[in-house]
Amino acid sequence: MKDTLYTVSSPPSWHNGRSFRGMMWETLLALAPAALMAVYFYGLDAARVIGLSCSAAVATEYLAQRFTGQADRPPFINDANALVIGLLFAFLLPATAPWWLVLIGVALCIVLGKLIFGGVGGNPLHPALVGWAACTISWPARMTPDLAVLQTPLASPLFELKYYGAAAIAAYTPQDLCLNGQLGGLGAAQPLALAIGGLYLILRGRLRPCIPLGVLVGVFLTSGCMHFVAPQEFAPPLFQILAGSTVFAIFFLAPEHASSPSGRWAMPLWGLFAGALIVIIRTYGVYTDGAPFAILLAELTTPLFDRIRPRAFGKRSSQKQGAAHA
Repeated sequence: MKDTLYTVSSPPSWHNGRSFRGMMWETLLALAPAALMAVYFYGLDAARVIGLSCSAAVATEYLAQRFTGQADRPPFINDANALVIGLLFAFLLPATAPWWLVLIGVALCIVLGKLIFGGVGGNPLHPALVGWAACTISWPARMTPDLAVLQTPLASPLFELKYYGAAAIAAYTPQDLCLNGQLGGLGAAQPLALAIGGLYLILRGRLRPCIPLGVLVGVFLTSGCMHFVAPQEFAPPLFQILAGSTVFAIFFLAPEHASSPSGRWAMPLWGLFAGALIVIIRTYGVYTDGAPFAILLAELTTPLFDRIRPRAFGKRSSQKQGAAHA
C-alpha cells in the first residue's frame, strides 16, 4: 500500500479568500477621495506631505526589520500597513509641515506606535495618533493649522467657535462644511470624502459599523444636550459632526482593530464614550479640534470596556444551548 502524505498547516484551513493585505489596500482606496480633495484645496504642499509621509513609513518599517535581525522573515511592508499608517498620519498634518517634522512623526508612528509592541495587532494605541500626539506636544506651532497657515482663503469654523462663540458659526451651512473646505489637517478636514470612504468600507464588510455609529451618536447626543441647554454658547450637533476631523475619527481612527474593543456591547458603548470626549475636549480643552486626542484617551480605556459582558470564544448563549437540548 502506497503511503499517503498529508499537508498539515495552522488554521484557518478554509477561509473566504480575504486577507489583511487586501483590507489595507481597500483602506487606501477608501482614503483616496480625501487625499485628492486635500491636494485640490492645499495644492502641491499637500502632495509633498502625503508622499513623504507614506514613503518614510515604508522605509522606516523596512529598515527596522533589517536592524532587528529579522531580515530572513517576509518583509513587513508587504502587508501595506505601514503605507496606511503613513497616509493616516499625513491626514493629521497641516500642509506647511516641514520635512523633518514629517520624518520624525512617521518614525514615532512605526517604531513607538507599532513595532515596539510586536507589530500588527499588538499596539494598544493607534500608531498614527502616537506620532501625532508626540509632534503636537513637542512642536504645537508647527502642528496647529490655525497657526501654521496664516494666509489662506479656507475657513476655520472650529477656531471661530472656540474664540468667538456660537454666533460666529451661525452662517455656516452643511454644504459649506462639506464642499467649501476647512482649515485643518490635510485629509482630516474633508468630511464628505471621508464619509464616502467609510461607507465603502462598511458596505464591503471591512469595517463593522458598531464603533462608527457609537462615536456618531456620542457626538450627536453630547453636543445636542449642550446646545439645548445654552444654544447661544454651544454649537449644534450637525456642526460638531461635520467640522474638523470628527468624520475622520468616526471611520478611520476610532475603529482601529488592535486598539478598540471587540465585544458586542463594548464596541458601541466605547464609541459613545469616545464621541462624548470629542465634544468635551473641544469645548473645555485648549485644542480647537479635540477629536484625535479624544480617540487617543478613549483607547486607554479599551481594556476596561472589553470586560463588559465578555464571552469565551466558541461559547453559545443560554438560549441557543436550550434550543439545542430541546
